[in-house]
Amino acid sequence: MASDNSFDVVSKVDAQELENALNQTRKEIAGRFDFKNSIASIENTDKEITLLADDELKLKNVIDILQSKAVKRGIDIKAFDFQKAEAATHGALRQKIVLRSGIPKDKSKPLIEAIKGSKLKVNAQYQDEQIRISSKSKDDLQKVQALLKGMDYELPLQFTNYR
Repeated sequence: MASDNSFDVVSKVDAQELENALNQTRKEIAGRFDFKNSIASIENTDKEITLLADDELKLKNVIDILQSKAVKRGIDIKAFDFQKAEAATHGALRQKIVLRSGIPKDKSKPLIEAIKGSKLKVNAQYQDEQIRISSKSKDDLQKVQALLKGMDYELPLQFTNYR
């Protein structure tokens, strides 16, 4: 077992890059003419982002700015789970964005089935909201990475802990 190579498939957002993207979004909103005298704002915690805007158009613009800044910082948009916009005070709109992190057990099944269906000599096991892939062959591990990158999956996937 000591000669096995392995890596982990995870789904997470780099907290520092997210903070940078949010700060860039805040700066752009503060400097744009169409947001002058607006109550557009962005608040965030570890698990979610809350957007506040005067109306639906401004909320859509804030989302567009946030998404473009996130992509430039290397954050996959699939990590954002947009909730329904709700009314806030003084006719404003509030929208929460839940940050997806970790691979839930029910969402890991299609990945594991795809790996096992590839007929490569690898072992895939689910543990602690991540999938550990192990094999004696580094080539097989690289083929699994290529397979997973090629899949259209609903969560952003990263490969870590390569040994």
